[in-house]
Order: sequence, then structure tokens, then C-alpha cells
Amino acid sequence: MKPFTYLRADDAATAVELAAGAGGRYLAGGTNLVDLMRQGVEAPGVLVDVRSLARGIDVEPDGTLLLGAGVTNSAVAGHPRVRAEFPLISRAILNGATGQIRNMATVGGNLLQRPRCLYFYDTAARCNRREAGAGCDAVDGGTHNHAVLGHSPHCVATHPSDLCVALAALDARIHLHGPGGERVVALTDLHRLPGDEPSRETILEPYELITAVSVPPAPWARHCVYRKVRERASYAFALVSVAAALDIDDGVVRRSRVALGGVAAKPWRSYEAERVLDGQPAGPALFLAAARTALADAVPLPDNAYKIPLATRSIVAALTQLAGADEEAR
Repeated sequence: MKPFTYLRADDAATAVELAAGAGGRYLAGGTNLVDLMRQGVEAPGVLVDVRSLARGIDVEPDGTLLLGAGVTNSAVAGHPRVRAEFPLISRAILNGATGQIRNMATVGGNLLQRPRCLYFYDTAARCNRREAGAGCDAVDGGTHNHAVLGHSPHCVATHPSDLCVALAALDARIHLHGPGGERVVALTDLHRLPGDEPSRETILEPYELITAVSVPPAPWARHCVYRKVRERASYAFALVSVAAALDIDDGVVRRSRVALGGVAAKPWRSYEAERVLDGQPAGPALFLAAARTALADAVPLPDNAYKIPLATRSIVAALTQLAGADEEAR
């Protein structure tokens, strides 16, 4: 690991000032960044420690959940109000990593994880995310775990976060503080598809800091499921994951949410599948139609065509589980 300067900030404004003044990077739990530094993939000269900032979990009077960016994943997953009112978040986190990692990893850091592409981690390989314009060895290499939606000839990596998939389904918003002041963006807008600029992974401006995540109240979203398919039962990244919620009234889907992980460079919210579901009688034919719609634009790579039927069946299974739970509740 190359030497670096370590700084600590007491508030968001100071953190931004320190990072912008020194060309630094933000450090919270370090479960991703420090690994990348050890492997020589990243080598920031200055780290600004923001772990002590924004560590609260609050539910506002209108029912909005507010998660400080510095709160740990374990604290979020185990919080009674999160488990009771936003169970999709808790379930996604518990599916996402080992207990040791959850104890260190933060909400803000989880959102900004770098891709888990083997070629990105291999400094001897060409990678447009690691070095703009270098090329992408993954495109003609092993693509077993890579994207089927939204990829480009310049990058085929997937986003690794489980939490982001749940937040995409729940219409979460990201609160930012940067040199230009504060702003709020939708979680679904935070991450960019690779296009011809894979090195730009998010819409964050230079030195912008995530300070919080807010999730609007959604009592109907308590009827939810997080389904993750991985290569082994222990800690592993998703081949495909599904965050789904259904509000069914008298056998008809009043509203739905469908988001996918493991299939694109960002959490993939399928508004198209939701439009197929909403207002229609719940049942196997509808669920299959919605799942096929969600994958209609998928383009497989040489080694990952299996992901399309896998994702299709995972969506159907998640929706079927929800519909069955609704029947049992009645």
C-alpha cells in the first residue's frame, strides 16, 4: 500500500473542505476502499475520515426513514423500526455480507462500492473503470458474472450492492453535501450505466459527500421479499437478486415494486414490469408476463445467457411468494 495522509473531519462541511483542498477521498468503514488500496487498484494520497459523521437512524413524523450515511449496516438491519416498517432494507442487508463486514460497512460506503469484476481487481488487465480509455478485457474474457442489462462495449461489470437494490425498489433519495452546497437525488439516478465513460460510475460531482439516505413511508411495502441467487450459500455476491413488493386488494395488484441486482452496472428498477402488474388480477400468467417484460431488453454475453431465465424465474418466484402470503393472510 502506498503512503497516504490521514485527516479526520468533525462535520460534513469540514470533510468537503479537507477533501477538496487536498484532492482527497472519503473513508468510512473502509471495507471496499482499503481492500482496493492493498491490491494497488486505488492509491489516494489523502484520506478524509468521515466515519463519525451522520450515524443516526430516525423516523420522521410523516413516517420517512432517515439513515445517516455513517451508520453501520448492522445497526440498520437490526433497528426495530427498520425491521417492522422497512423490512426489505433489513432483509437485503442480511443477505449482503458477513456479520463482521456488516459491523464495519456504512450506508454511504455501501452505495459507492466499486464493481466486483475480476478484471477491475487485476491491475495487469485492461479496465476502463480503473483507467479511462484503457480498454476492457472482460468483454472478450470470462463474462459468467457480468451484466445482461445496460452494458456497453466499454464495460460489462455489475454493481455489487444488495442494499441498493432494496433502496431502488423503495424510492429512496440520497442527500449530498459538496463544494456547491447541498442537493438530493433519487437513488435510481445515483449510479450511471457505463456507456462510453465507464470510469464515471455515479452522478456525484467532485468531492460530494453522501450524508444521508431517506426512504418515504410505504406501509404497503411491508409485504415484500428479497430473493438472492448466488453460487454458494455462504457470503457471495448475487448472480441475480430481486427486491419485490406487492399491494394486493381483492386479488388485484394495486401497486408493485420490482428491482433487480446482479444484472447491470446499477440497481435495476423495472418500471416496465410494474406497469404490467399494476391494476391486474394477480396470478401466474401475470407474474410471468411482468418478469419477461423486465428482461425484454437483456443482451447476454458469451458466458452469462443463463442470467436471463434465472432472473425471469426469480421474479416469478418472488411475486408468487408474495401472492401466496397474501392469500394466507386473508
